[in-house]
Amino acid sequence: MAVNDSPITSVKTTQPLIALYCGSRAGNNPIYREKAIELASGIAEQGFGLVYGGASIGLMGQVAESVLAHGGEAVGVIPEFMLDYEVAHAGLTELHVVETMHERKAMMAERASAFIALPGGLGTFEEILEIATWGQLNQH
Repeated sequence: MAVNDSPITSVKTTQPLIALYCGSRAGNNPIYREKAIELASGIAEQGFGLVYGGASIGLMGQVAESVLAHGGEAVGVIPEFMLDYEVAHAGLTELHVVETMHERKAMMAERASAFIALPGGLGTFEEILEIATWGQLNQH
C-alpha cells in the first residue's frame, strides 16, 4: 500500500490523547496484558483517548481494544514498512500510515497531551528516551 493510498479515516478525535508506548508482542507474563488492559480502560473512563503505534497485535492491540471498548478514541500511527509486521488495526478512530519511524514518533508527540510507557522492546526504549530528552529540552 502506498502512503498516499493509506486508510486514514476522516473522523477526528474529540478527546485529549495520551501517547502510549509499548510492545507489539504480549510478553511472557500474562500480568503485562492484564495491567495494560486495566490501564487502557482507565484512560478511556477518565475521558482521554489514545495515540499509539497502530497495531492490532500484542500489547498495542490490547490497549487499543480496551480504550475503544470503554468509549475512548484510539488513533494509530504506523509506518508503511511495518504494515506487514504489525497488522494495522482496522477499527480505530483514526489510522495514519506514515513513511518513517521518525514521522510516527513526531505525529504521536504532536497529538499527545501526556505519555505513558509499558513493557516493550528496543523500539519502546528508544521512544522513552526520545520523549524524555524532548522534555528535558522543553520541547514538549
